[in-house]
Amino acid sequence: MSQVIIKHKEAEDSIGGTVTCVIRNVPVGWGEPCFDKLEATLAHAMLSIPATKGFEIGSGFSGCEVPGSIHNDAFIAATPVAPSQSGINQLRAGDRPKLETRTNNSGGVQGGISNGAPIYFRVAFKPPATIGQAQSTVTFDAQEGVLEAKGRHDPCVVPRAVPIVEAMAAITLIDAALAQEARNMAKARLAK
Repeated sequence: MSQVIIKHKEAEDSIGGTVTCVIRNVPVGWGEPCFDKLEATLAHAMLSIPATKGFEIGSGFSGCEVPGSIHNDAFIAATPVAPSQSGINQLRAGDRPKLETRTNNSGGVQGGISNGAPIYFRVAFKPPATIGQAQSTVTFDAQEGVLEAKGRHDPCVVPRAVPIVEAMAAITLIDAALAQEARNMAKARLAK
């Protein structure tokens, strides 16, 4: 990555790239099935970052190239946590079996709601427009001109974008956690 950036900088040009984000240990059930889907709020946050031009979660666009029979994340019974005296993992009386998916093509979000698998997505960043090479332009009066940046300019924003992507993901998840807490409190009030 460094060599590619240096090559473009030496040519007084710029280059874009992608940032991949992986979020582990998100509880099951965060998000909404409509409007405030977890992947939609993540996409909204990521596409709010300057220079972003794309967002894909899970298998993203490549998932469109395989049939559903291959792409679907089939649910399976998770391995129970508590081993029995015989050493075989078994559910305790009254426990509900936990579910997980065999694959994670959905990127940890199904139907807008976290499913307990790692959430992963990619954010695409365009090359910075301000470069040292002369570029033709026109003024508001339609007069031809030349645009040529002087001084120091980043040849690539991707290295600087990593902590911003992490921060925006954290803010989005905090919102989802607070919304889930509000739902839990409302359920508890109704149960009384």
